[in-house]
Amino acid sequence: MTLFRAFCLAILATLAAVPATAQSTSPRLSGDDYAEILQLYFKYPIALDSGDAEGYADLFTADGSFGNRVGREALIAFVTGRTPSTVRHAPLTPLIVATAEGARGTVLNLFVDVAQTPAVITRISQYTDTLVKTPQGWRFKTRVNGSADLSGGATPAPAGRGRGGAN
Repeated sequence: MTLFRAFCLAILATLAAVPATAQSTSPRLSGDDYAEILQLYFKYPIALDSGDAEGYADLFTADGSFGNRVGREALIAFVTGRTPSTVRHAPLTPLIVATAEGARGTVLNLFVDVAQTPAVITRISQYTDTLVKTPQGWRFKTRVNGSADLSGGATPAPAGRGRGGAN
């Protein structure tokens, strides 16, 4: 028996010895869950930047929050109260991690001023999200926007930045 084959057999024997319950205790998301969560992330900038207040609020649970805005009516008021702008949200690919309650998401967002030629990235922020699966599908439970610290952390965004005081 070659050393390589012995090594492979040892790995297989080790994996077989791990109880099935130990392999399945971590929360997991299905491929459909990931796809639906990604759709939620993609719908967010479209609803927000187009001023679709109802569509924006539909992305959250009934008691969902974005920063200090809590509940459907507060989320609708946030969108309807925003000052029109040529700055658009351009989220990058989110990191989605299963949790016991649903999922946690983290995504960097580029703020792009499309009125300039060429378009200019004016700011980068980081959203930190709590996601839950409802009868209507996956929704944001909480969404916190912070200034992106590209060294690995995030700090709260200064008040008054962006359109309407916050993004």
